[in-house]
Amino acid sequence: MQLSTERETSLTNQQELDVLVRIADGDREAMTDLFQNYHRRLFNFVYRLTPSFSIAEELVNDIMLLVWQKASTFRGESRVSTWIFGIAYRQTMRRVTRKQLETSSLIEVDELPAESDVSVETEDWILRGLHCLPAAQQLATILVFYLGLSYEETAKVAGCPVNTIKTRMFHARRKLKEHLQASAMPTRKPEENFDEQ
Repeated sequence: MQLSTERETSLTNQQELDVLVRIADGDREAMTDLFQNYHRRLFNFVYRLTPSFSIAEELVNDIMLLVWQKASTFRGESRVSTWIFGIAYRQTMRRVTRKQLETSSLIEVDELPAESDVSVETEDWILRGLHCLPAAQQLATILVFYLGLSYEETAKVAGCPVNTIKTRMFHARRKLKEHLQASAMPTRKPEENFDEQ
């Protein structure tokens, strides 16, 4: 089941709550709306944790199936988005072991959208940096920087105190900075011009 994400828009938490109530009542149209609203964000989140396009796509579908099945269990103690990303994180961690994370290809070239070589290289470089972090620091970094969740929301998704997220972010920034500086390609000196030789 792969639906277009063209209609993807941002809903308020109250609108999402209303959609979730309709889903709990078996409203398929509401599920389609929620799927279209979350597909891209969930895919980006899961892809940065897996990092395989095909596994990420399959996981998004599994996550949304769980949302369909468990919509009536949402208690409203957090935002709907925090609840959905919590499901996404737990499903992804169940599916992908640490060894698979380390050995999987960072970018599946055949499935990439047409982009410039520079942006693909930059994305690959950043993904390699993320995958050098422990899983808990990866999660915190992805939720805070890529998805824009607050520390409080990230703590709910991860199931830990806010101060733990702050500590993870501190260490993740330090490790990422060290890794990215160490792995950066040296820049060519201005006097080096290979075209003249």
